[in-house]
Amino acid sequence: MVEQIPRQILDKISQQISEKTYPGASLAIYDKGKWLERYLGYQDEKQPVVAGLTYDLASVTKVIGTGTLALQALQEGRFGLDQPLHALYPKWQDSTVTIRQLLTHTSGIDPFIPNRDQLDATELKQAIETLTVTEDKHFRYTDVNFLLLGFLLEEIYQEPLDRLFDQRVFAPWQMTETGYGPVAEAVVTQAGSRAGIVHDPKAKVLGKHTASAGLFSGLKDLENYCQHLLTEDWTKPLWQNYSQDSKERSLAWDLAGDWILHTGYTGTFVMANRHSQQAVIFLSNRTYWKDERAQWIKDRDSLIHLIWHNLKKTS
Repeated sequence: MVEQIPRQILDKISQQISEKTYPGASLAIYDKGKWLERYLGYQDEKQPVVAGLTYDLASVTKVIGTGTLALQALQEGRFGLDQPLHALYPKWQDSTVTIRQLLTHTSGIDPFIPNRDQLDATELKQAIETLTVTEDKHFRYTDVNFLLLGFLLEEIYQEPLDRLFDQRVFAPWQMTETGYGPVAEAVVTQAGSRAGIVHDPKAKVLGKHTASAGLFSGLKDLENYCQHLLTEDWTKPLWQNYSQDSKERSLAWDLAGDWILHTGYTGTFVMANRHSQQAVIFLSNRTYWKDERAQWIKDRDSLIHLIWHNLKKTS
């Protein structure tokens, strides 16, 4: 069991802070029944990172909200994995795209939307519903797969996503501070922007109907989420490969051996290992000073692999 967060991990985060990869970070590690938390650096140029902060989760929304709800819908028989989206959501005209493909990012949908940032909510939704489908069914991560899943879930349950998430995930799992923005207070994702305003451009337009991004949360709520994820019987299927491509994927989650993992554009990630009863939550605002995505992926992955290496010693 990890008795304290390994120095190597804290040193790596401190190094990345000093290199201005992000101003600061909130970190929680769970190992066999015990959470350890650390708060490093600053929220901006002045305010230190402390307990109780709320962050823009970006694409971590895909797993804690949409993926969890989709697993419930599957187990309730609301749809089948290989059922065409069109059969359940006729506004989507292409009959070749399946629920499995959306959940594993193998749909072949071309995500390009002309003049996307000039569209209002109605226009953006219509544009997403009429995207082109290609024959390339290899893994290609794109928000539109989950935006369509969100539209489908709202159609099936006849409720908006914010209410569905609250009723079916957040309230039962004691996630009282998790929800869509705008929120009163949150760590600022970009210098000069208002706190509590979502960073993702599609979520700014679609609001509470955005299944790919838009949720805000903090360590405590995500700790509750991870503990339920690791212990409830109905979540066991998440630690399986569902992709028909060579890139292994769980339902909504990336799959790496015994770990499921998902990252967020703003500098967040959550990962969990049911077998070893371990989990990690990392929250930052890496878009505060700059948005060098390619470099961030390298920095993020080096941190993730360092954490994996240290936790493997204790499992």
